[in-house]
Amino acid sequence: MKKVVTLLAFTFIGVFIIGSFPTVTSACSCIELPSVEEEFERSKAVFSGKVVDIKVRKNLKGYTSKSVLFEVTKTWKGVEQTQIIITTGLDDGDCGYDFIKGNEYLVYAKESSMYGAKSLVTILCDRTDVLSSSQKDLEILGQGQPPIEEVNLSGKHNQIYIWATLGGAICIVVFFILVRRKLS
Repeated sequence: MKKVVTLLAFTFIGVFIIGSFPTVTSACSCIELPSVEEEFERSKAVFSGKVVDIKVRKNLKGYTSKSVLFEVTKTWKGVEQTQIIITTGLDDGDCGYDFIKGNEYLVYAKESSMYGAKSLVTILCDRTDVLSSSQKDLEILGQGQPPIEEVNLSGKHNQIYIWATLGGAICIVVFFILVRRKLS
């Protein structure tokens, strides 16, 4: 009998401890897409472009997102440069759009900090879609304009890795200096 009571007590304590530390989860649910006009109005940037590169990013809070580099072909709102970086979630559980490198898209993006630092963001609940499936949107949006400012953001797209490596190297050097001083 003592063994059963002890086992029940440990089970109860274990369940209590595990339940006391909830994990952060996210889910995405979209009722219906807004109209083209509504989406255009609430978006900071509307453009079409080809995905040049996709990087997975992890911010300081541990949230993971994707940074997507586009070569802009036409713009309707908020974009004047030939390249732009858009942030989205890692997958559909956190509302991320599944961009594929080399494909062309019509992108509606808003300024948001939902994936860390404030940036242009697009999610599943926006009208962002493969360009070939966006004929209705294109009819309503009209011709669009080519971007006017030539830029190359591929270096900026890789910049975080350079800073992370440099920061890590500095931390290691400082650690060894402090250990050496303590031993002396």
